[in-house]
Amino acid sequence: MAYIITDPCIDTKDSACVDVCPVDCIHPRKDEPEFATTRMLYIHPEECIDCGACVPACPVAAIYDGPEATPESQKTLIEANAIYRAGDAATVAQAESIVAQHASSRPDLMNVPAAERAVAHAK
Repeated sequence: MAYIITDPCIDTKDSACVDVCPVDCIHPRKDEPEFATTRMLYIHPEECIDCGACVPACPVAAIYDGPEATPESQKTLIEANAIYRAGDAATVAQAESIVAQHASSRPDLMNVPAAERAVAHAK
């Protein structure tokens, strides 16, 4: 599995990672209809070439280089990244359901500003 976008991206959706991705594997982009309705961005695992350009571009440290590197407290979002497919309403709904469950199960962390959330997960 490719890189994973995690909860600091929830309700942030900064597209700096999209801008640097050489293969456009991060969705939804601002020009895709789902951008307005999704809570976070996702990395399509079959499109990603594992270049890592997105990691330093992410201003909220939301991207990890695979399931093993993803903090335990954010592992539920691995599946959301794995199933999301731009333009497929069913997979978008599934991924967003996972995100909603994750966010509602961790209100303490979701109240932390996104830029500080990655550090808060480590505590």
